[in-house]
Amino acid sequence: MKLTVFGATGGIGQEIVRQALAAGHEVTAVVRDPARFTVTGERLEVFRGDLADPGSLRPAVAGRDAVLSGLGARKRADAGITTELTRSVLKAMEAEGVRRLLVVSAMPVGPEPADSPLADRVMGKLVSAILKPVYVDLTAMEAELARSATDWTSVRPPRLQDKPVTGSYRTVVGGFPRSGRFIGRADVAHAMLAMVDDPGTVKQGVGVAY
Repeated sequence: MKLTVFGATGGIGQEIVRQALAAGHEVTAVVRDPARFTVTGERLEVFRGDLADPGSLRPAVAGRDAVLSGLGARKRADAGITTELTRSVLKAMEAEGVRRLLVVSAMPVGPEPADSPLADRVMGKLVSAILKPVYVDLTAMEAELARSATDWTSVRPPRLQDKPVTGSYRTVVGGFPRSGRFIGRADVAHAMLAMVDDPGTVKQGVGVAY
């Protein structure tokens, strides 16, 4: 497949690029600063893009089978950028008639498991309060997806870890795995690539966790 990856210099974005190349896909990695991007590969194109200008992003998505986005706030003060940047991606995709989009969101944006243990519910409320601006941003981003013409999937992980890909995790379409507290960035990338051609995840939020 021909894939475009936004947020390719981030932890999840780099993993998407690496794993997609290893699987034999053609990958366009959209970055602001190519000097910060260290991944290499025969089927890799590094595209310098201005996310504030949707028109400049059109060549990066034209003719692609799917777009995957690791865009997101890296700290609380960055809250608000995810919706803004994703809006640019959506405009570029719609202008080029590209439909499949997978993005990274977060567990608190989706519904809590009905049988979630009390300790998990308390911790979830605490984290949501501390990072409220970030989750408000992600909720607004998902609203943008819902209004778009794309075949989107929002992947919602809990706390992220830096660890090697395992391929062993749980997914729940429209919900979240019970007592799922962690997942590695590499496994979020693995899950996103696995969902690219899964029709059951289209226009859905998908919880992923160990």
